[in-house]
Amino acid sequence: MLRNTLFLLASLLISSAAFGQAIVLKDGTRIPENEFTMDGDKIVRTVKIGDKSATTVLPWQNIGYLEWPEPAELMEAKSLMAQAKSEEALALLKKSLDFFQKFEKVEGNWYQPVFFAYVETLSQAGKFEETIKLIPRLKTLSLSAEQKMTLRIIQIDIDRQTSTEYTSILAEAESILSDTDDSGVGASIWMIIADIHAKKKEWEKALMAYLRIPVFYGTQMQRVPDAELKAGQMLVKMKRYEDAQAIFNRIADSYKGSIIAETAAKEKAAINGMKNVPEEEAAEAPAKES
Repeated sequence: MLRNTLFLLASLLISSAAFGQAIVLKDGTRIPENEFTMDGDKIVRTVKIGDKSATTVLPWQNIGYLEWPEPAELMEAKSLMAQAKSEEALALLKKSLDFFQKFEKVEGNWYQPVFFAYVETLSQAGKFEETIKLIPRLKTLSLSAEQKMTLRIIQIDIDRQTSTEYTSILAEAESILSDTDDSGVGASIWMIIADIHAKKKEWEKALMAYLRIPVFYGTQMQRVPDAELKAGQMLVKMKRYEDAQAIFNRIADSYKGSIIAETAAKEKAAINGMKNVPEEEAAEAPAKES
C-alpha cells in the first residue's frame, strides 16, 4: 500500500510538472520556467549538473510553442483593483506584458489577453492619456465578442471625457445596458452614466448611479472602491456632510494603504465636523468644493 501511495504521489508530481510553465522547442525538448531567464531579447537557459551549472542562449527559431497556463497576474490584478491598488495592478500587468510581448509571435503566448487587461485596467484607473495612446494597437488585435464589448465601453468612457455630447453618450450607454445582463458590463456602464451626471452637476442622479455599483454589482469588486469614493463626493456636493464622512471613514478603513483611502481621508478632513444641511438650504447655497 505504501509503495502504491508513493507511486501515486510521484505520478501527480510528474503530471503537475508536465503542465507547468515552459518553453517547448521544435524537437520536443521542454524547458521549464525555472531553467531560463530573459536577458533583454535573449533567452538564457541554465542547466545544473550536480553542483555545477552551464548556460546557453536559445535561438528564437528553435522555439516551437509556449506551454503556459493562464497567467496568475490576470486574477491578481483584479484582486488588487478590488483593494483600490491600481498602481500595483498596473505594475503587475506591465511586467507580465513585457514578458509575453517578446513571445508575441510564438504559439501559446498570452500577449493579447494580458495587453487587453492592461489597457482595461488603465481605463479603470483613470489613466486617460495612456489609454488613448494604446487604443489604436488594441484595435489591430483579433478580439473576442466579450473583448469587443469592453472596447466599446472604453471608447464610450473616452467620449465622456472628450465630448459634451452627453445625450448621445447616455443613449449609447443605455443601449449597451439593454443588450446585455453581464454584471461586468453593467458596472462599467453605470460608472460612465454616473460620471456624466456628475459633469452635468446632477448630484443626486450621479449619487444614485454610483451607489448602484456596490448595491447591484458588488461582485465587480474592482469597480466598488472608486464608486464608493465618488458617491461620498456627491454627498459633499449635496451638503450631506455627515453622510459623506461616514462613507469616507468606511473607505479609509476598508482600503488601507491605497490611494483611494488617502483621498477619502483628505476628503473627510475638508468637511470634518460639518453637519448635514437641510435640503432646502442646500439648494440655496453653493456646495463646498472637493
